[in-house]
Amino acid sequence: MSSESSKKRKPKVIRSDGAPSEGKRNRSDTEQEGKYYSEEAEVDLRDPGRDYELYKYTCQELQRLMAEIQDLKSRGGKDVAVEIEDRRIQSCVHFMTLKKLNRLAHIRLKKGRDQTHEAKQKVDAYHLQLQNLLYEVMHLQKEITKCLEFKSKHEEIDLVSLEEFYKEAPPDISKAEVTMGDPHQQTLARLDWELEQRKRLAEKYRECLSNKEKILKEIEVKKEYLSSLQPRLNSIMQASLPVQEYLFMPFDQAHKQYETARHLPPPLYVLFVQATAYGQACDKTLSVAIEGSVDEAKALFKPPEDSQDDESDSDAEEEQTTKRRRPTLGVQLDDKRKEMLKRHPLSVMLDLKCKDDSVLHLTFYYLMNLNIMTVKAKVTTATELITPISAGDLLSPDSVLSCLYPGDHGKKTPNPANQYQFDKVGILTLRDYVLDLGHPYLWVQKLGGLHFPKEQPQHTVIADHSLSASHMETTMKLLKTRVQSRLALHKQFASLEHGIVPVTSDCQYLFPAKVVSRLVKWVTIAHEDYMELHFTKDIVEAGLAEDTNLYYMALVERGTAKLQAAVVLNPGYSSIPPIFQLCLNWKGEKTNSNDDNIRAMESEVNVCYKELCGPRPSHQLLNQLRLCVLLDVYLETESHDDSVEGPKEFPQEKMCLRLFRGPSRMKPFKYNHPQGFFSHR
Repeated sequence: MSSESSKKRKPKVIRSDGAPSEGKRNRSDTEQEGKYYSEEAEVDLRDPGRDYELYKYTCQELQRLMAEIQDLKSRGGKDVAVEIEDRRIQSCVHFMTLKKLNRLAHIRLKKGRDQTHEAKQKVDAYHLQLQNLLYEVMHLQKEITKCLEFKSKHEEIDLVSLEEFYKEAPPDISKAEVTMGDPHQQTLARLDWELEQRKRLAEKYRECLSNKEKILKEIEVKKEYLSSLQPRLNSIMQASLPVQEYLFMPFDQAHKQYETARHLPPPLYVLFVQATAYGQACDKTLSVAIEGSVDEAKALFKPPEDSQDDESDSDAEEEQTTKRRRPTLGVQLDDKRKEMLKRHPLSVMLDLKCKDDSVLHLTFYYLMNLNIMTVKAKVTTATELITPISAGDLLSPDSVLSCLYPGDHGKKTPNPANQYQFDKVGILTLRDYVLDLGHPYLWVQKLGGLHFPKEQPQHTVIADHSLSASHMETTMKLLKTRVQSRLALHKQFASLEHGIVPVTSDCQYLFPAKVVSRLVKWVTIAHEDYMELHFTKDIVEAGLAEDTNLYYMALVERGTAKLQAAVVLNPGYSSIPPIFQLCLNWKGEKTNSNDDNIRAMESEVNVCYKELCGPRPSHQLLNQLRLCVLLDVYLETESHDDSVEGPKEFPQEKMCLRLFRGPSRMKPFKYNHPQGFFSHR
C-alpha cells in the first residue's frame, strides 16, 4: 500500500528539448530568490537556542514515531495501515522541519564565515597600511638621522662676526683686500683667526688648570692639617706622646717597638738596635720589626713564688704523685730536649729589599738555654717565578744562606758548651733540629754581638754592640748579593733545561759567531751519584765535593761526539766559581787522566773563568757555552784518518793560528774575541 501510494505521489517530470519560456524562467527564479532571501532573513529573526531545542524535540518525535511504526508493523491488523500512514505523514513533517533547520544552520555558518572573512580582510588591509606607514616612518627616520649627523665646520664652529673679525684680527690673517670680495677666502681667514684664538685660550686654560691644581693641593694639605688638628689636640689632653707625633718626632709605632725591645734578650736587642741604626743611616729599604708575645716574654722575668707555699702543700703533692704513674725515661728525655731547645717568645724580623723588588725575609730567634741565635730565611719576588726542576734547592730556606761566609754551613752549634748540654739530654747534633729552630750561622751570632772563642772559652758570653756594628754592613751586602745571584741562577737554569745557554748582549763578543755543538741536557744529580762518577775522583779526593754543595750534569753533543760535564756548585756562588769535570765519548772515553786536551778544556772553564764574567759576575754559568766552543775546537782540529774514505766528519770552521803545539800536541782553546781566532795559552 505504501509503495503504491508513493508511486501515485511521484511528480511527473516533463522534459522538453526547447528552453522554457522567458516569463516562466524569470518567475521561477524570482520565486526561488524570494524563498532564499526569506529564509536568510528568517535566520536573523530566529533564535539559535530555540532552533536547537526544536531540533532535539523533532529528533525525539521521530524516534517515537519510528518506534510506533515498528510496533504497529509487528502487531499487524486491518487498521494498522491507516495508523502507519498517519504516523508516516507526521514523520515526513518532522523531516521537513529537520531539513529547514539544516538549511538555517548552513545559512548561519555561511554568514559567520562571510563575516569572519570580511573582518580578516579589514585586518589585513589595516596591517598592510600599518606596514606601509612603518616603512615610511623608518625611511623618514633614516633621512632625519642623516640630516642630523651631517657635520660641517660652519655649523660646529661659532665664528665671530665679520665686524669683530676685521676689527680684532691682525692684517696677516684678515687680508681685507683679498677676503672682502671672496667669501671662500673670507671663511678660511675667519677659521684661521678662530684657531689662533683657541690656541691662546688653551694656553690660558692650561695655566689656570695648573694654578687650580696647586691651589687644590694646598687646600687638601690644609684640610688634612685641620682635620688632624682636632683629634691631636684631644689626644694632647690625654697624654703627651701624640705631641711628639704631631711635631714630626719618632712615631708611636717606633715607640711601641722600643718598648717591646726592652723585653728582648740581649743578643736580639743588639741585633734590633744595630739593624735599626744601619737602616736609618745606610739602607732606607731595610725594615726591622719585633714579633711574638710580649706577655710571655714578661712572664720569663717574673720572680718565683714564695717557697713556703710549696712546703705547706708538699704532703698533698706527694700523695697525688704516688697515685699517678711516673713518666718513662723516654718521655722525660723528650721534655728535657724541648726545654733545652726552647726559643724566646720574641723574635726580630728583617726585610731586606733588593733592586729587582725581591725581598729577603729574615727571622732571628734566640735559644735561651743554648745561648745562641738562629735564623730562618724566605725569598719573595715581585713576579711569580716558574721553578725549573734543577732549581728546586736554590731558593729553599735550608740552603739559600748556606756558606754566606766560607765554611759557614749553619749545621753545627757555634757554642762549644752546647755539646756538653746535648750529651745530658741525648742530642747527637743540632743538624736534626735546624729545620724547626733555624740555622745557627756564625754571622748570625756576630750580628747579635755573640762571640765564642775556641782557644779560651768563657763561662758567660755577653752581647757586644761593637761586634755587631763591625759586621752589619758587610753581611747586609753579602745577603743582597746572595739573593741576586740565586735569582740569576734560577733564570739561567730555566734556560739550560730547555737546551738554551743564556748569553746577554754584553757578553756575546766573548764567543765566536757560530757554535755548532749544542747543550742537550741539564739535570740535577745527587751527591752520592756524583761521588760514584769515575771522572770526578780528583774533585772528591781534594775534598771539594761536600754534601752541602749542589751537583748538576750537562751533556753537550755534536754529531757522534758526546761531552759530559759534572758541575759542582758551591753555596757561596758567585764568589766561589763552579767546578767542571769533563768526559768525552768519541772514539773511546777520554777524561783528564788519559787526554791532556781534556785537562786543558777543564782548565779553560775552571781556571780562566774570569774571562767570561763580564759586567755580571753572577753569569759564570756561561762556561756552558764555552764548553760547546771547546768541543768544536777539539773535534775540528782532530787529525783526519786518510785510510777512511769520504768527507771529514767535523770540518774545520774555527780559525786557528796553530793546530797543535808541543810534544803533547795541545790544541788552541783560547779565543781572542777582538780578532776572532783561537790560539794557545
